[in-house]
Parts: sequence; structure tokens; C-alpha cells
Amino acid sequence: MGVWHFRKVVSSMQKDELRETVRARYAAAATAVAGGAVATDCCGAECCTTEAVDETAAECCGTECCASGAVDIDTDFGAGLYGAEDRDQLPVQAVAASLGCGNPTAVAELRAGERVLDLGSGGGIDVLLSARRVGPAGRAFGVDMTDEMLALARANASKAGVGNVEFLKGTIESIPLPANSIDVIISNCVINLSTDKPAVFAEMARVLVPGGRIGIADVVADDALTPAQRGERGDYVGCIAGALSFDEYRNHLAAAGFDDIEITATHAVADGMHSAIIKAVHRQQ
Repeated sequence: MGVWHFRKVVSSMQKDELRETVRARYAAAATAVAGGAVATDCCGAECCTTEAVDETAAECCGTECCASGAVDIDTDFGAGLYGAEDRDQLPVQAVAASLGCGNPTAVAELRAGERVLDLGSGGGIDVLLSARRVGPAGRAFGVDMTDEMLALARANASKAGVGNVEFLKGTIESIPLPANSIDVIISNCVINLSTDKPAVFAEMARVLVPGGRIGIADVVADDALTPAQRGERGDYVGCIAGALSFDEYRNHLAAAGFDDIEITATHAVADGMHSAIIKAVHRQQ
């Protein structure tokens, strides 16, 4: 086995391990919410596990982060980035499961009759909001790789009485939808978690119709920060270490066939790291 091939195998193994870490973290969050807790990144993957879903949950980090009851409001991540009007129209479990860094439905300018896809749909908050915006003539899809999140999202859709939704099991690097089948793609703090971002952008271009658009919330790094420096500011599963820089994001989108790329920072989530809204249009063929 040559040195190059060995390094490639190690890299592949590391990617698989990272993906499993992400899957396990969000599976734990979904299980916690289903049991009455609030999913949150306030103290990492260990906090909202099934073992922590009881009256002693707050002891995991000395806060009320996982206590059952009212949804905690964080100004950087999760439910606090949605207006009260949006939160109040959905089941509490959909709101409690929100782990994003923005509100993509607020900037995607969804129109009646459109087909919307949410990458990494989690508990379904953005899919359900999108479904109501596109109306009965439209449809909202969610793709997630975690069985527990899919079960939670489907239960939330049923509780909300929203019928024009469909939650699909799959990865955002291999979207289980046909080409040219989606008008708008949204995503909320998920692309930074992918271990193969060029594949994600290529898949986005594949499923979008020509002229289709994206409205994504994600964590983006200052261009001056190296990957190692991003890792010093937070771990991969915490949406920091895997974040692209502003230039990297633009370059990946352009290479995948997107034009009119806009990346707007909304608030800081760490030193040199920002929550941002990314908008672009799929290039006409």
C-alpha cells in the first residue's frame, strides 16, 4: 500500500468517524426532546442525552440548559433566532429541537406553489414553516440522516396538521431526490457539519431547477483564520471547526454552478466566526 493510498484511507476513516459523531449527537438531541427536554448546544453532546432527561438534567453543566418545560432562548443558536409568531404556530417539540444558527425561512422569500428542500431538517421547524409559506399548492421536503430526528419531525408535522411535507432519510452529500425537482433550498447550520462540502454543493445544483435559489444559514469563518485556528475556537460537532471561510464558501458555490452569491454575516458565534445568511441562484443552463 503506497503512502498516498494509506493517507486516503485514513482520511476516509476520519470522515466516517466525524459523521457518526454528528449523527449520535443529533440522535441524542432528538431523544431528549421527545422525552421532554430542550435540545441545546450550551454544553455539548453530553448534555441532552437520554440519561440527562430528568429533573437532574441541569446538573450536566450547571445551567438550566436541559431542563424540561419552557424552551430556553439563546441569542446565537436555536429557537431564539425565530420570531415569537413563528415559534407560537408550531409544536413545542419542533421549536425545542431547533439547533440552527439562523432563520433561513425568513430570507428565502418563499412563494406559493414552490417546492422547498431543507438540508439537515432535524426536528422539522424550517420544513413546517416553509410548508405554510408555500401553501397547499407547494411542498416542503426535509432530508436528515438521523432516524430519531426523522421520527420527531414526522410527529411534529402530524401535531401541526401540516400535510404538504415529506421527510426523507439520506445525507446532504447524496440527496434522495431527482434532478431539477426543487425550486428553493434552505438549510440551517448544517453544511458546516459535512465532511464533503463540494459534494453537498454539487448535489444542491443537481436537484435545483435552473434559476432555482438557495437561502442558507451557516457558520462562516473570517478568511484570515486557518482550519487549525477554527478548530481552536470550537469542535466539529459544535458547528465551528468544520466551517468554511467566506472566500471558500463563494468559491465552492461558484464551482458548483451558482451565481449572484451573497454572504452576509448576522452575528458573531466565536472570535472570527459568524452566523451568516448565504444566498445564491443556480446558473441557467
